[in-house]
Amino acid sequence: MYHRQQVGKQGEDAVVAYLEKEGYAICARNFSGQYGEVDIIAQRGEVLAFIEVKTRSSLYFNLSEVILPTKQRKIIKTARFFIATNGYRDMVYRFDIALLAAHKNSWDITYIPNAFTDYWGAV
Repeated sequence: MYHRQQVGKQGEDAVVAYLEKEGYAICARNFSGQYGEVDIIAQRGEVLAFIEVKTRSSLYFNLSEVILPTKQRKIIKTARFFIATNGYRDMVYRFDIALLAAHKNSWDITYIPNAFTDYWGAV
């Protein structure tokens, strides 16, 4: 496994631990559809969160550069596919971003719920 992939997996593991501590149940990791991939899909109550994880060397991100509109559209289409094929049609869904920066032997996590929206409406 390449170092970058290893760091990305470690970052995703840290986000999963964070989400579970916050009361989320993890529905899927690295879910792929014909349009792309969603890093983490988690549920808390009636909310289904599609989470993109981004790791960087520092927490100073320009959010507009984190997930470009083309990537957002791929995530949205993949989320719609997940909802349609896994029985989550009656759930509220949103798109979150977890920004991570390595800090000594741990991660600094900035979690942004509703980071972008499904401009094309609900499924």
